[in-house]
Amino acid sequence: MTDRKDLPPAAIRALAEAEERRRNAAPVDLPVELGGRDGPEPVRYGDYEKKGICVDF
Repeated sequence: MTDRKDLPPAAIRALAEAEERRRNAAPVDLPVELGGRDGPEPVRYGDYEKKGICVDF
């Protein structure tokens, strides 16, 4: 973890505000995906592969 003493005051304030927003955020209630892909989320890695064909987006 970064030593916060090395950060400027604005960065420390931004980190504190982000942590507060995360604590106050309502949990996301996503529906279960039926027939979705197995493995890691393809959007996270920037491409989607199906039957050996890779598609970038």
